[in-house]
Amino acid sequence: MGLANIMSRFFGREEEVNTSKNEAKKRLRLVLVHDRLDISESMMENLREDLIATIGKYMEIDQDALDVTLSREDEGVALVANIPVLNVKRQA
Repeated sequence: MGLANIMSRFFGREEEVNTSKNEAKKRLRLVLVHDRLDISESMMENLREDLIATIGKYMEIDQDALDVTLSREDEGVALVANIPVLNVKRQA
């Protein structure tokens, strides 16, 4: 292990590098899944907007933090949605 690695660990840069490395891998996987399924960015954006509209009828959500991705598993592809709920709307 070189001096640069030791200094990076000491000053916390390794976590930052690992985080960006993992984020890059995640983005690459997403691009590959999109390509294999032939899903355009506009279709993903439409899906995101539809999810916001539908869930927004019942819950107040953080639209900026909403994350919709496709994940490739051994058996197929999964649509993964991380939707932060701020509040549940009560019906009158």
